[in-house]
Amino acid sequence: MTMRIFLLLGTLIVIVLLPQFLAPFHIRVVQLFFFTAALALAWNVMGGLAGYWSFGHTVFIGMGAFAAAHFVAKLGLPAGPLQMIAGIVFGALFCGIVAAIIAYPILRLRGIYFAIAMLGIGQVAAELANNVGWFQGDVGLFLETALPDGVEPERFFYYVFAGLFLFTWMVSLVVMRSRFGYGLLAIREDEDTAKMLGVPTEQIKAFGFTISAVLVGMLGATYAYSLGYFTASSVFRIDFSLNMIIYCLIGGIGTLAGPVVGAALMLLLTQIILGQLLELHLLATGLVVILIVLTLPNGVMGLVGGEAFRRRFSMRAGGKAR
Repeated sequence: MTMRIFLLLGTLIVIVLLPQFLAPFHIRVVQLFFFTAALALAWNVMGGLAGYWSFGHTVFIGMGAFAAAHFVAKLGLPAGPLQMIAGIVFGALFCGIVAAIIAYPILRLRGIYFAIAMLGIGQVAAELANNVGWFQGDVGLFLETALPDGVEPERFFYYVFAGLFLFTWMVSLVVMRSRFGYGLLAIREDEDTAKMLGVPTEQIKAFGFTISAVLVGMLGATYAYSLGYFTASSVFRIDFSLNMIIYCLIGGIGTLAGPVVGAALMLLLTQIILGQLLELHLLATGLVVILIVLTLPNGVMGLVGGEAFRRRFSMRAGGKAR
């Protein structure tokens, strides 16, 4: 326990001091890591723990961004910390409400049917935001931050996304170690059996789906603030959903550290190592991802005991469910 506390304190110190030693480009790369790793952790709540893979989680990024922009515009608050907090909180709550409403019909689907249905919801939401005049998705929306003099935007949002990453990580940790998390794992292992044994599968799935949506909506609203100006195409991006899945697969799906490790490896690969291969960047990245998935079916965490832990955790989940 003492070692874990020292490790946590050391990590926090590194996060706080790191921008002092990095160039602006590398600060933005680490900021992107915090954002994408948090997204992968949020996706992992349903995709990794419950086994409900979503191909359209980007819908909550877009909903969070648009909800925040329209809310602060109607509220009339001047640009500043209070407005930003209000926008992020409302964006997260709005996504949670939408997820709770659609949870029952959408979660009656399983496997590829659920994944495709979520992809369809994302595409419909993107088209509505882009083509319905009231949303202003085609012309764009502004979300001003109004930073104090001398505060650089990349440093400010570095710390904002770092805080949200730590919050998402803590939520994921609590979920995985709770009775609720055991219920999600029981659903992943065998949903019909879990239901027969008395696990309230419908309620657990709906709650997990809502938690995941709230976290993604929070991150989407913050991402919109970091952009300052965004359109529907800026936030309803299918590559966000694909990246969440890829990071979890590479790091170790269903584990706590897997999404974080996957995000770190892919950003190191795409932004630093392969960043110079402008014309072959996507091809090289795709080949590397295929190679990792084929050679490490359990992800990187499978090499360090993560898969064994996942199996033990699943067995404990079965015991708790009973």
